[in-house]
Amino acid sequence: MDDIPFHVAGWLNTDRPLALGDFRGRVLAVEVFQMLCPGCVLNGLPQAQRLAQTFREEDLAVIGLHGVFEHHEGNSRLGLTAFLHEWRIRFPVAIDAGGDGPLPRTMEAWGLQGTPSLVLIDRAGRMRARHFGQVADMALGAQVARLIGEAAGESSP
Repeated sequence: MDDIPFHVAGWLNTDRPLALGDFRGRVLAVEVFQMLCPGCVLNGLPQAQRLAQTFREEDLAVIGLHGVFEHHEGNSRLGLTAFLHEWRIRFPVAIDAGGDGPLPRTMEAWGLQGTPSLVLIDRAGRMRARHFGQVADMALGAQVARLIGEAAGESSP
């Protein structure tokens, strides 16, 4: 996980800054969202919450990455704090650092197209999936379960 670029300007819902390496040994689901994105609010974030509720915390960690690439004036840290409270989002949320291009730095480094996106990182710290848009719950659950079932250091196609 240490070699996956992760550029964070700040964190919410955690008492300390986190790094991807903090999740080594568990599968990590990263829900990349914007609070003003309808697909994120209606699909991506609720699905991330369901993942966090379905799988054991020892096996799967879920975090958010707020990646703003439009409507910058409406996406303040204060607004995001209120949004997370109102939508009862309890998992840690990183704020993607701004970049020189149209996408924030982490989103660009990870080759993401937009939001909502869901990134899965295996127990050994390798990025194994990047989903853009809505993902079927059953297919995602099967993919996460397969990653959880793998021993650290192994991968399957």
